Amino acid sequence: MKRIDFALRHALHSVAATRRIELAAQEALPSHVLMQRAGLALAQLALALAPHSRRPWIACGPGNNGGDGMEAAMHLQQWGKRPVVTWLGHADTAPPDAQASWQRALDAGVEFAEEAPIDFDFGIDALLGIGATRAPEGRMAKWIDLLNTSDATVLAVDIPTGLHADTGHAGPSCVKAHHCLSLLTLKPGLFTGHGRDAAATVWLDDLQIEQNRSAAITHDAWLAGAPTRQTRRLHASHKGSYGDVAIVGGAPGMTGAALLAASAALHAGAGRVFVGLLDGASLSTDTSRPELMFRPIEALEFKSMTVVCGCGGGDAIRSYLPKILSSAARLVIDADALNAIATDSQLQTLLSARTRRFASTVLTPHPLEAARLLGNTAAQVQGDRLAAAQRLAVRFGCTVVLKGSGSVIAAPGQTPVLNPTGNARLATAGSGDVLAGLIGAGLATESPSWRVSCEAVFQHGLKADHWPDDLPLTAGALARSLQPI
Repeated sequence: MKRIDFALRHALHSVAATRRIELAAQEALPSHVLMQRAGLALAQLALALAPHSRRPWIACGPGNNGGDGMEAAMHLQQWGKRPVVTWLGHADTAPPDAQASWQRALDAGVEFAEEAPIDFDFGIDALLGIGATRAPEGRMAKWIDLLNTSDATVLAVDIPTGLHADTGHAGPSCVKAHHCLSLLTLKPGLFTGHGRDAAATVWLDDLQIEQNRSAAITHDAWLAGAPTRQTRRLHASHKGSYGDVAIVGGAPGMTGAALLAASAALHAGAGRVFVGLLDGASLSTDTSRPELMFRPIEALEFKSMTVVCGCGGGDAIRSYLPKILSSAARLVIDADALNAIATDSQLQTLLSARTRRFASTVLTPHPLEAARLLGNTAAQVQGDRLAAAQRLAVRFGCTVVLKGSGSVIAAPGQTPVLNPTGNARLATAGSGDVLAGLIGAGLATESPSWRVSCEAVFQHGLKADHWPDDLPLTAGALARSLQPI
């Protein structure tokens, strides 16, 4: 068993892939062995998390997730605890393994009750697991509410009940656990959408079946780890070695967005950063960042530059997009540029044509911007973030960074990546502009857009994770803290 370290890369498996791994293991092992291992792992983690708990409550569903809970209850009883099990199943209809664990718990003297004890001091959610096909209701929903409103630490088995294991989508009734023990595999839904809030600290126990996994069972996504390569700049280099970035944005009243992207590109190591503001009256030197070079947009040579466009662009960015899409060597498209493309089929054609010229392109939408590009709703995008990002990547032939909790990075021919870093402190004006500038600086070195995007998103979130608690996290300060990727 191990606690998931976000500095390391981890494979993520869908429910279907996990079921195939489980079936292969069951065919190679005697019956009930997997559940016995799961129950023991669950009990051991519960004991480690709450060693002084005397009255744990295990809320068990009717299937094998409930069987895991009853198996754990047996161990806790044998270790001197006084666990109480509430079970939504019945001995005559439960799956065979769950029946066996129910009998073992009874034989050990575990107390079964109709409702949770009023004095429980630790909660285990063993209600539905990855097999859930409908929203919790009735007694199950009542128990979820009790787990969520108690002061006790809550440990979820495999997946918090009410959370979709593949998508991270949560309905109105979902367990908000403090810890989650994922069994056999890590599931994508634990790390995107509502997953981070519902699962909190994630642990993994592969139940000793690593050697039984079939090579044909592939993972569905990666949980990004820290970049393994070290950024090292040669002594015999110059500003031209690190490329030119042009920021095009900043319509009247929104110049701050463009300046934040420019500041990010500057601090992330771009050789030169040019700023073409859509607010023509603002063509002047920024005295706080004298390194930035302000130019009329018409004077910028996009063919030799990495262009970051759309930050604070308003509708004014639309008229510049045909030239940018047709000529920019490398391109990051954000914010209002994405919105303009979403409503213009000619711009969409120009965007798709970039892949045929092998021109690097990165889209950085938030869920609503992604929905506009896909012609659906933000709720539909959030309902399956992995699928939405992959659809965008295939449709436009580019790398896509779908921002949000557990940002998704997708590209044609690549296994999608979920980013584990970042927190709610990034929910502040301008943080997306900073990310766009950071990606732009990475592209300016002519590094692959896929690798740059994964590393930039990881660094962007990691800065927020390590931000001092006593300092406000503003987009400007975040930009100044960046490092080359």
